Order: sequence, then structure tokens, then C-alpha cells
Amino acid sequence: MNPFDAASPFDARYYFADRAFFEKLNPYVSENAQVRYLARVEAMLARTLADFGVCTEGVAAEIARAAEAVQPAEVYEEERRIQHNIRALVNCISKEVSAAAKPYVHLFATSADIMDTARALCLVEVTRDVLVPDLIALEHQLIGLARVHAGTPQMGRTHGQHAVPMTFGFAVALYVSRVGQRIESIVSAAKNLRGKFAGAVGAYNALALLSPNPAEVEAALMKKLGLAAPEISTQVTQPEYVADYVYALTSCWGVFANLADDFRHLQRSEIRELRDKKASDPRSQIVGSSTMPHKVNPKDFENIKSMWKAYMPRLTTVLMDQISEHQRDLTNSASMRFVMEHVAAFAYAIHRLRMTLEAIEPDAARMRDVLNAGKDPIVAEPLYVLLAMHGHPEAHEKARVLARDARQSNRPLSQMLREDPSIADYLAKMTPEQLAILDDPARYLGAAEQRTRAICDEWQNRLAPP
Repeated sequence: MNPFDAASPFDARYYFADRAFFEKLNPYVSENAQVRYLARVEAMLARTLADFGVCTEGVAAEIARAAEAVQPAEVYEEERRIQHNIRALVNCISKEVSAAAKPYVHLFATSADIMDTARALCLVEVTRDVLVPDLIALEHQLIGLARVHAGTPQMGRTHGQHAVPMTFGFAVALYVSRVGQRIESIVSAAKNLRGKFAGAVGAYNALALLSPNPAEVEAALMKKLGLAAPEISTQVTQPEYVADYVYALTSCWGVFANLADDFRHLQRSEIRELRDKKASDPRSQIVGSSTMPHKVNPKDFENIKSMWKAYMPRLTTVLMDQISEHQRDLTNSASMRFVMEHVAAFAYAIHRLRMTLEAIEPDAARMRDVLNAGKDPIVAEPLYVLLAMHGHPEAHEKARVLARDARQSNRPLSQMLREDPSIADYLAKMTPEQLAILDDPARYLGAAEQRTRAICDEWQNRLAPP
């Protein structure tokens, strides 16, 4: 396909544009892949019927071979003729098997049995083979960054204002924890995906002609496919399984968007605590503006947030697909097809974020400069706490007034507090280490380094293969 003919900008700009990414995702998210997953379920259905004595092993093998050989193009052509996608697949399989095998193709199944099961199987496998390995690689990347900068002092910020010091590694460790928890949620949601083989309204009407316990046939088919059997279904499997899965992806994507925002702001001209390696690479030919030649924009971080904005609202559509009239209608038929695009775009977000993190480097010296330049006002918090610890009855108010007066008089708070006779006795009770914090807030790092290393150790162990 010519990417310039694509209707979706995701396909044209991202999916087709990166060959390695395309080849990794194509076996799962393409229309070719969807037809092949449907055919795999039909093949495994035949083998399950043989297990229950409905047909011979030879017939099952014949149907399986025909299903494996079916070409998506011929299925689409047949669908154009008869206007039914699953019956088109069945017809294409049936024409390639003997007369003895034809009765057993798709026997006892309804379309949703095949479609819902194929979708669950595909989502399980793309999660196992692509998403989780890439997420774990991203997590290790974050862990590495956090460890290197576990002790690098940085100004902490709340509401966009200087707050109190921490370390850059501690800021990254937050994302180590958030991404790690999202990985576990995605794995859990994928494990809980279900197919079904319960017939037209979910009551096993057709299968009950075969077995007094038709649910065991369904369970056997799901086991062969590596899926859990549902507790109960209508013509479609319970939609919450897919909704929970898509939510798990989308909430993880939100963490990426938050990280991208934080790191993008650290590249602001007035902050400059993160550098883009491309900006200083003499080989780089990247253009940041059509009119401002000096610019190198944080466009990769911006892309991650922008893609999240495009796909996050699609979770609403998945939640709307929870509603189906009585035992089934077709109002989710078109909308559910876009779940695979959501998966592909999420996979691209992981891919883009990993590349982007490789292209930036923290500037520890600049972080220290920013901290030193803004250190005086933030002495107010340790001053308040130390005064209170040593018995001052109005410690917070005293620190607040001193900080205000220091701003108004443009004098250092650390100097003014030592000139105030009303707190001299309290200062005299403080240890040299406590007094040193009032002069150098870079010492006021709390347990930032310790917690960073603990978080990294925790997730290193939790994500290690068994």
C-alpha cells in the first residue's frame, strides 16, 4: 500500500513510516491478521469437535489445513458477494475440504463465537509478544535513568512554583512506579480476556444437541486457545473484558503523557534542566521552525501527549460498546474494529517514548544552578519545621512573615532569620546539621535518594522473569 493513499494519519505518518515497527505489529493489528485469527479459531474448533467424537481427527486436520491456507483477499471478496464476514470465511474454508469434512466447518458456532474469541486471542498475543516486552524495556530505561541521578539535587516544583529540593532520580522514580503498576494492570487485564462458544443467545442451544454439559465443550476450546472460558455470555462475550483491557492501555498512556509534559517543561528556555542531544549534534539536520533557525523543539515529547489526546477519548467508545440490545445487536460491529488501531497506536507511544528518552540528557550542573538561584525562599519550610520541633508556638506564621519580609526587602532569608532576636533562642537549640540546611537547602533532600533506590530495586525485582 502506498502510505500517501492512507486515510489515517496514524498509518501514513507512523505505522508505515517505520519499517521495524510495522513488521513487529503487522502480524497482530492488520486486516490480514484479523482474518487469520478468525481462521485459527475455526481450525481449533474443528480439533475440539474431534476431541468430543463429533468428527474424526482426519476431518479436523483437513479443516485446520484449509483454515491455515485461507487468503484474506478471497475472504473479503466472498464477503462482498454475500455481505457476511464470518460466513464468507466459512465458505472459503469449506470449498477447500472434502464433502466428508464440509458438515463440520463452523458446526455449532455463531459468528460472535468466532469473532469474540479471535479478538481475545489476538489481544492476548500482541500483549505478550509486543506490548509487555516493550513496556518492560521502557521501565528498565527509566530505572537506569533514576539510578544514575538518584542523588542529583533538583528543585522540586508544585503549582509551577519552586517548592522544596528533591533529586532528579526521585522525579523519575515516580514514573518507574506508575509505569510499573500500569504494566501489571495490562498483564492482568490481558489474562482476563475471554472468548466464547455458547451459540446464538449464549444458552448453548446448538451444543446441547451434542452434550448434556455443553459448557465443557466451550471450556475445552478456550483451553486449546490459551483463554479462560467465560462465566456466562449472550451471543457476545461480556464487553467488560475488552473495556478493562483498553482502559489499562489508556491509563498507562496517560502516565506517558504526564511524563512527556514534565520532561518537556524541563527543556523550557528558562529552565533548561534537560538537554536534547540533537541540539548539540553537528550531524543533525533537524529543523525546529520554518522561520526561526535557532530552534530545536521538544516535538517528540509533544507527539506523545498529542497522540494520547487523539486516542484517549476512544475509551469512551469502548465503554459505549458495553450496551447491546437484549442478547445482541450490531451497534458495536464497526466501533470494535478500531480497538486494534488503539493497540497499535499505544505500541507506537511506547516506541516513541523510548526513542525520545534516549535523545535527552539531564544537566546536573544546571539543576544545581537553578536550585542555588532559588534556594533562599525555600529555606522557609525547614525553618518552620525546625522552629516547631524546638517549641516555637507560632512557627509557621513566623517563617511566613520572615519569608515575606525577605522578598519585600530583597534580602536573603537565611541572613534575616539570624538577625531576628525573637527566634535566637530557638536557633541556639539547633544542631550544626540543622543550621547548615538553612544555609544550603540542597542538603534538604529528605529520603529522596533512598526512596529512589528502593523503588528501582522493587520494580527491578517485580519485572524480572520468573
